[in-house]
Amino acid sequence: MSQLNNIFSIGLDDRDRLNKELGGGIPTGSIVLMEGDYGAGKSAISQRFTYGLCETGKSVTFLSTELEVKGFVEQMDSLDYNVEEHLLFENLLFLHGDLDSGGVLSSSGEEDTRQDLLTDLMDEDTIWSADIIVIDTFDAILRNDPKFEALVRQNDERQAALEIISFLRNVISQGKVVVLTVDPSTVGEEAIGPFRSIADVFIELEMIEVGNDIRRQLFIKRFAGMGEQVGDRVGYSVRSGTGIVIENRSVA
Repeated sequence: MSQLNNIFSIGLDDRDRLNKELGGGIPTGSIVLMEGDYGAGKSAISQRFTYGLCETGKSVTFLSTELEVKGFVEQMDSLDYNVEEHLLFENLLFLHGDLDSGGVLSSSGEEDTRQDLLTDLMDEDTIWSADIIVIDTFDAILRNDPKFEALVRQNDERQAALEIISFLRNVISQGKVVVLTVDPSTVGEEAIGPFRSIADVFIELEMIEVGNDIRRQLFIKRFAGMGEQVGDRVGYSVRSGTGIVIENRSVA
């Protein structure tokens, strides 16, 4: 555990070196933006964060736009991140963002009754009651929100982003952490640019071909309020039955 009161340790020091590589954990009162293309490992890293934080006694809300609860539990089990007790004792709240049915927590399937997803999300107090809120993937909510879509068509997505950022800033002013995962290839630069600018922690997940091998690494582009020193690049792999493994090698 980090001895610093303003750091949330992500734990599991006996299993991997991720907490150490990130300087002892995530600074409280932070927006964490984690970018990566499809397959880069955004979900696996955010799931590693979630499990480690729960293991250190923190409360976490995990909102997935892809997985339902059964798939989430199975995927976590496959990484040996067993979250059943954390779900049972309610220090982990898992929610499925049902975008196909028109809203974050909606069951309506009619196109003309699609809810404003971002408004729905921000109005749901239960989501924001935890110490750490993880939204995986946030770009899916942006792309499926009808108001945001309309602003994109009017080339005014930046203003919409600033309104969301104001809400998130209010959330983290309470000492919470918000983690957003984004596939940058699915949203325009004007939409994602403001989030990059204000993120306290900005991490790009990279996949690099080395011969016939695909190597993954965390590229730490910004890490405000760090505990100990944080490296620029952290090589890692995702292994079934083991979870995240920090590799000694990295690729510049």
